[in-house]
Amino acid sequence: MPLILETVVTTLSADGAMHLVPFGLIREGEDFVLAPFRPSPTIANLTERPYFCASAPSDVRVIAGVVTGRRDWPVVDCEKIPGKRLADCFGHAEFEVAGIEDDETRPRYRGRMVHAQSHVPFIGYNRAQAAVIEAAILSTRLHMLEPDKILTEMAYHAIAIQKTAGPPEREAWDWIEDKVAAALGRSERVLPAS
Repeated sequence: MPLILETVVTTLSADGAMHLVPFGLIREGEDFVLAPFRPSPTIANLTERPYFCASAPSDVRVIAGVVTGRRDWPVVDCEKIPGKRLADCFGHAEFEVAGIEDDETRPRYRGRMVHAQSHVPFIGYNRAQAAVIEAAILSTRLHMLEPDKILTEMAYHAIAIQKTAGPPEREAWDWIEDKVAAALGRSERVLPAS
């Protein structure tokens, strides 16, 4: 199984418009592969500017926020590529596209790292942060999974939220729960809103 790192990826269009999205980067040797599904603003941006930046957010609300339509997170310029990175992150890595494997469903962009930097010490995620990340990923698969599977997994992840969530993790969880409930046409939630 390949190593997949959950990050927030930023790309820029030719006119400088930024697209920010959570992405699992696939480690292959010294490179990392970005594999977006078509159609995707990421694909359009990489066609115009073959660079991307991956940030490790220090606040999981960024990941939950982006998958629930909250995309206005502070960014700053990258160091070595024409791009942006999350302003608040444990660290980031900047990539130049070194190769493309075209595919009608999911092309693969091989990124060669040109710069990486740590910004704040990473001590580790707590269980609630990991649960938010898993629930965020699950919320992007609502069109692919059966409702019972979604609800079962949400209930399992809710255990970690109940036991270890602070206010930021609970807010992130609420955003994801609202998205899942709306997509499934449900009024009740796995956990009551905070």
